[in-house]
Amino acid sequence: MAYDVARVRSCFPALREGAAHFDGPGGSQVPDVVADAVRDTLLSAIANRGSVTAAERRAEEVVRTARRTMAEFLNAGSIVFGRSMTQLTYDLSRTLAKNWRPGDEIVVTRMDHDANIRPWVQAAEQARATVRWAPFDRATGELPVEAVTNLLSDRTRVVAITAASNLLGTKPNVQAIANAAHEMAAFVFVDGVHYTPHVPVDVEALDADFFVCSPYKFLGPHLGVLAAAPELLETLRPDKLLPSTNTVPERFELGTLPYELLAGTTAAVEFMRTLDGLEEHELKLRDQLENGLLELGARIYSKAADRTPTVLFSVDGLEPSEVYRRLGAEGVNAPAGHFYALECSRWLGLGDKGAVRAGIGPYNDESDVDRLLRAVARLR
Repeated sequence: MAYDVARVRSCFPALREGAAHFDGPGGSQVPDVVADAVRDTLLSAIANRGSVTAAERRAEEVVRTARRTMAEFLNAGSIVFGRSMTQLTYDLSRTLAKNWRPGDEIVVTRMDHDANIRPWVQAAEQARATVRWAPFDRATGELPVEAVTNLLSDRTRVVAITAASNLLGTKPNVQAIANAAHEMAAFVFVDGVHYTPHVPVDVEALDADFFVCSPYKFLGPHLGVLAAAPELLETLRPDKLLPSTNTVPERFELGTLPYELLAGTTAAVEFMRTLDGLEEHELKLRDQLENGLLELGARIYSKAADRTPTVLFSVDGLEPSEVYRRLGAEGVNAPAGHFYALECSRWLGLGDKGAVRAGIGPYNDESDVDRLLRAVARLR
C-alpha cells in the first residue's frame, strides 16, 4: 500500500497554520491523538500510583502501558523515563563513573550531539579517566567503524555513539562498533534520538547496552527514554532518595512521573505504527530535496551512503542565519545553527554558526519540498 501522506497530514492540527515544517529534527509536530491522550489524562482523576483508588489504578495503568509500548517499539528489555535524553545521559554517566579509575578510557565521537559527549567528558574528568575522540570523514560525512575501534583497549569503559547524526543524518555501523567494544568488556551507550523517528529500532540487534531517545522527536510529548536490559540495570546503583523504591527500572526515575506525557508517548508510538512505507516516503523526498538544492548551487554536507532524511546545506555568500530568516519569512521552517552538535559543526569547518538543516518528517510532502526549493531559488 502506498504511503498516504494526505491522510497523515490531516492528523496534524498545526499544519493548518500553513508553514512547511522542516524543523522536525529539533522537535516534530504532534498528531491530534497525542494531544487528546495528554488532555484526557490531565482531565481524568489521577493520583500517585497505587492499587486502592480508581485514580491510583489509572496512574499505574498509564505507566505500565507506556513502558510496555516503548519496550515493544524499541525491542528492549526495560524502559526508564526521564525529563529528557540529556538528563538521563547525565544521570547514567554519573552512575557508571562511580566504578571508573584513573587511566580508564571513555570513547566519544566528533559526530555526536553534545548531550552524548559532554556528560561523558565531564564524568571522565572527575574520575581522572582519559577521553578518546573518534573523528569522522569530513569529505564524506561517514564515521568509519575503525575510527572508533582503533581507539579501544582493555581500559575502555564506555563507548558513546550516535545511531544517526542529528546534524548530518549519518548512520554509523553501530552493531559492528558495539561488537568490538564488547570484546573489550566496554559498555555501549547509543544516542537514538535522531534515529528513532526514521528507522525501525531494534536495540537488541544493535547490541546496545543503553539506548536513549526522545518521544518529542517522533510525534510525542517532551520526555526522555532510556532502554536497557533489566539485569544490567540491576547491577547499577544511581543516587536516589532514601524512601524511593529500589525496584528496576523505578530506581532510576527521580520523582513522580508525568502521567500525561506517558499517555501521549503511548499514543505517539501507536500512531507511528500506522505509518507503513514511511522510510521509503521520507527518502524519496530527501532525494527530491537534495537534487533540487544541487541544481540551485547549494553546498550539501550530508553525503553518507546510509543516512536519515536530513539535509545540512549552505548557500554561498549568505550566512546560515540569513538563509533561515528569509526562508522563515516565506513560511518555510528550516532552521540554521549547530543544533548542539557543536563538535560536529566545528569538525566540518562550519564553526559555531553551523549551516541550514532541513529535516523530512512523516507529514512532509512534495509540495513542501517545492516550497523550500523555490524559497532558496529566490535567495539569489
